[in-house]
Amino acid sequence: MSTGKKSGPPAPSWTARFTKGFSRETLAAHPWLKPVAHHLSEPGLWHVQHEAVARGVAIGMFWAFALPVAQILVAAVHCIWWRGNIPVAAGVTLITNPFTIGFWLWLAYKLGSLILGISPAEVEAGSAAMEAASASAGFDVMGLLARFGWPAVLGMAIFSVAGSIGGYVLVNLAWRFRVWFKRRIQRHGR
Repeated sequence: MSTGKKSGPPAPSWTARFTKGFSRETLAAHPWLKPVAHHLSEPGLWHVQHEAVARGVAIGMFWAFALPVAQILVAAVHCIWWRGNIPVAAGVTLITNPFTIGFWLWLAYKLGSLILGISPAEVEAGSAAMEAASASAGFDVMGLLARFGWPAVLGMAIFSVAGSIGGYVLVNLAWRFRVWFKRRIQRHGR
């Protein structure tokens, strides 16, 4: 008697379907990556080792805020140079994506305005000036850059540096806490 179900190999997991074609071998064979292909086979760039993961987080956080595009590619190349975990760095760069970039730019602008000493009244005047400029045919690009661009650039630079340092430190602290917790459980027999 047949139950109606086919027997065969199990369906691949969602991670296997997502990463299909993204192995070290396929990346090393890619024509654009030929100059660094021999470095892609190093195990520290792919395995979860605490120092490589901490470096991957730091590299990913830095490039997530430093570049608006091509963050994953630049982070991967820097992981080869700094011996960071490539998948972790690529994942961390996704903190700034098309859905969240508006929030990060707004927050960076607020931080940059605070540091540069731009008062909230000037921010409001700048918003009104931007609306008026967009309504008219011509507008002062350098004036808009000075009013909005430099505070945002300063804020994103601060996010890049502070995020990379903070991410590196937090991963190392979390790893040490994990080791301490495992040892405590082993000592007390729980």
